[in-house]
Amino acid sequence: NAFCGCDRLQRIATPLKIDLFPFDPEWHEYNQFKGCDQLTTVDLLGGAHNKTITLLHMESWRTEMIEEINRINQFLPNTPAHEKTAAIIQWMDSVIDKIDHYKAEHHRYVKEAITLLELALWKAKLDDKDENGAAAGRSKKKAKLDSESVRKEKRITCGADTVIRNILPFLQLE
Repeated sequence: NAFCGCDRLQRIATPLKIDLFPFDPEWHEYNQFKGCDQLTTVDLLGGAHNKTITLLHMESWRTEMIEEINRINQFLPNTPAHEKTAAIIQWMDSVIDKIDHYKAEHHRYVKEAITLLELALWKAKLDDKDENGAAAGRSKKKAKLDSESVRKEKRITCGADTVIRNILPFLQLE
């Protein structure tokens, strides 16, 4: 409660973290900034959230996250002094929830893209001409078995594991 009642405090810089401010059991509230009438600006410390936002897949997600981060400084000046801590906590929770949501969506898109990449590499390998040519005079059953084994072999040898292993680090969020 170092800032409780500090009427000159105008700006704080804080990390984006859940449960940053402890609940005061004596007052039954969060009161770190209670009475801080002049508190109007919250700056986030650390660049992890900025890096994550920059790497989000969709520009609309990035825009929405920037708006959400800036939202606190739009409504905090009009928030009553006894509600400022609760407003900051609610805002932090909202920002963290949105980041987590977009990270999960990003992961889903990456997983889908990796699957499509693997299928495309396999298809390209299947489209390669068989070096031995078509099996002339083989029985249909034998040809089908050979075809299935060739498909399985080409899936393994298409190089998808190597390509994906080298591409995936560039698609993942920190």
